[in-house]
Amino acid sequence: MGQLELQNLTINYDNKPVIRDLSLNINNGEIVSLLGPSGVGKTTILKAIAGLLKPFSGRIIIDGKPVDHLPAEKRDAVLIFQKPLLFPFLDVGQNIGFGLKMAKIKGSAATKQIDKIIEITDLGGLKNRKVHQLSGGQQQRVALARGLVLEPSVLLLDEPLSNLDAELRQQMRELIGNVQAQTGTTMLFVTHDQSEAFAISDRICVLLNGNLRQTGTPTELFYQPADPDVARFLGSVNFISGKIHNGFFQGGFVSCATSLGDSSEAIAVIRPEDIVLSAAGMEDGTVGKIAQIQFEGSTTRLTVKAENETFTALSLRPDFKVEQSVWLYFPPERLHIFPHSPIVQ
Repeated sequence: MGQLELQNLTINYDNKPVIRDLSLNINNGEIVSLLGPSGVGKTTILKAIAGLLKPFSGRIIIDGKPVDHLPAEKRDAVLIFQKPLLFPFLDVGQNIGFGLKMAKIKGSAATKQIDKIIEITDLGGLKNRKVHQLSGGQQQRVALARGLVLEPSVLLLDEPLSNLDAELRQQMRELIGNVQAQTGTTMLFVTHDQSEAFAISDRICVLLNGNLRQTGTPTELFYQPADPDVARFLGSVNFISGKIHNGFFQGGFVSCATSLGDSSEAIAVIRPEDIVLSAAGMEDGTVGKIAQIQFEGSTTRLTVKAENETFTALSLRPDFKVEQSVWLYFPPERLHIFPHSPIVQ
């Protein structure tokens, strides 16, 4: 079992709420990410679950049992921190088995569990190595193994990949996915890296300003953000003000059908990669002029001014020029409409 339930969780810091009335259910065997900007309270939630700080109100339930009153060591939840925090005087096997020793699991039973986790976390051949002989990625795998060896109901991961370079981060993402598939461990993963959350998660919870704003699959959040703030956080920077009348959104030169009811104030949003750019004319497009170009490797980010509006578009082509006239087209199926929403600043 590995079910986690947070009921109306409020956590204060200096008598001010950091997390407000948060409720969340995580099913057995899920990988769920808490995604949000730095300082929004993601780590605070993990510490409350692990028993390292006391919430102001609300309940924390693991496998159907309230654990609010239990000390950290009794909660069947293990927290892996951003830094590995390994014991330098112990070798890899001893570091992994430290929790088993504290739980008075010794001898062949402990050795069997340690060897099993070493194999699962790709640490074969490193059991007798000292910490200082390991790379950063290897140290993080040891920290992961040390948490998994206890077979917790819930594994809490606090940005464990943030100190690794890009290649190691990708390797660790794949490893965590493989480990979860083999062990079935329920994981709550904290990150501010969107690509990391999309790659690793069954579901993602977007946390903004201390509130849980949306929970869904990666594709649901990416293509169907709940509100303009979530859309902006996930990279949708093109907002078009307008209104909805008789089943159509109309804003500036953008018009598209919608199932939403009439609204005198509405916003359409489109992701930068969904805007179609062309140096040649397009029947349904509008003319704009390129104001800024940023080459980003696989894509080129373009700032385009059109009819007193400024848009950001991504193109696979790096051969545009500043001041060049281009045509923009907004595919109706790529527009996401929000009714009764104030303009996001």
